[in-house]
Amino acid sequence: MSENLSAFLYLVASVCFILSLRGLSSPESARTGNILGMVGMAIAIFTTLASPAVLSYTTIIVGILIGGAIGTVIALKIQMTALPQLVAAFHSLVGLAAVFVAGAALYSPGAYGIGTAGNIGAASLIEMGLGVAIGAITFTGSLIAFGKLQGIVSGTPVRFKGQHMLNLAIGIAIVVFGIILVVTESHTAFWILVALALVLGVTLIIPIGGADMPVVVSMLNSYSGWAACGIGFTLQNSALIITGALVGASGAILSYIMCKGMNRSIFNVIFGGFGAEGEAAAGAGGDGDRSVKSGSADDASFIMKNASSVIIVPGYGMAVAQAQHALREMADILKAEGVKVRYAIHPVAGRMPGHMNVLLAEASVPYDDVLEMEEINRDFGSADVAFVIGANDITNPAAKTDPASPIFGMPILEVEKAKTVLFVKRGMSAGYAGIQNELFFKDNTMMLFGDAKKMCEEIVMHLDN
Repeated sequence: MSENLSAFLYLVASVCFILSLRGLSSPESARTGNILGMVGMAIAIFTTLASPAVLSYTTIIVGILIGGAIGTVIALKIQMTALPQLVAAFHSLVGLAAVFVAGAALYSPGAYGIGTAGNIGAASLIEMGLGVAIGAITFTGSLIAFGKLQGIVSGTPVRFKGQHMLNLAIGIAIVVFGIILVVTESHTAFWILVALALVLGVTLIIPIGGADMPVVVSMLNSYSGWAACGIGFTLQNSALIITGALVGASGAILSYIMCKGMNRSIFNVIFGGFGAEGEAAAGAGGDGDRSVKSGSADDASFIMKNASSVIIVPGYGMAVAQAQHALREMADILKAEGVKVRYAIHPVAGRMPGHMNVLLAEASVPYDDVLEMEEINRDFGSADVAFVIGANDITNPAAKTDPASPIFGMPILEVEKAKTVLFVKRGMSAGYAGIQNELFFKDNTMMLFGDAKKMCEEIVMHLDN
């Protein structure tokens, strides 16, 4: 394949990736966006395999078969509730790939067209250093995020005295050894750079609490994109450069949007300086002797059947119970009764960006019924019922009323303004941020204790009677 044809096909693949991202910005066009992404990737792979630089296909085919088999098994077996940790795990592979490619280019520069051993261009060494540093940070950082989401590692922030100074020292050391690598092309400096970046990936993520994982996953997604972009320059592959830049930029923008939704600073995300759980324990108020009003599925069905407007607020508890299908069935019955039903989505509901949207789409909930926080928050005041299913911190009024609360200032779904709040929860335990939800004790709140899926199924049963 000629160089000009390869460049043209890589350009076509890049356009497909851009259109794919645009398609993924809306639920209605997400399927088309996925298809365009797959087409672009197929074109990029075909173009690479057809390159004259490929001398043997044996290793490539074996790698494709092994990776494809693993990916297929995971795709068939993975539960929707486990998607956040799956995304984090896959980010780690992107980072590790960047480290391997950079190492191969350092030891065999001629194969990459970047010079000869001991005489690699400074620009290539800079690109290599950036790619391997970001890649190594992404690798270990993503593994820690995976462990926290999977429950292998505690979601409680790990903090110690001088932590930020340590991160700063490691960051400076990475810059120093990066400069040494560029000036001397030292293999020792390269591997010290890798080791430091691997450690920094751990120290950046361990102080971040589990409640902040959605932003972390999004930020690691951005890191993986920039790592791929850096290695794209090393490989002189325009498709990889463009794709990496797209992933890096979109991940950074999404992280900013989510930080805004949590009233966080994006700079604190980048430097691993946030995570409220550490203070949450101290700031969490106990429920003391305060009582709550509890009800049954029969009570909930009666209240909603006689309502004119119901707003459903899904959270991670819905995901754990896999209650989205029963919830949609409940909503369909209410609609048939003439009740206006909509879904309110907080930007950080669940454990990754768009987690609730994915689950509701799986249950075939109409896209027009699903509204973001900014679109629907003003409607809670006129709603008869707010049906909260497994969402905790994102509905806690303390974020607006208690300056001492660790979540103070975080925008929330203002469900307390509804005439009646039905709150589905297993018990009175605190949310993921470690603080009690003041909403439980409001006069207009009725607690529905039990498994979210079972509760929705019981409500459906009573609605049908």
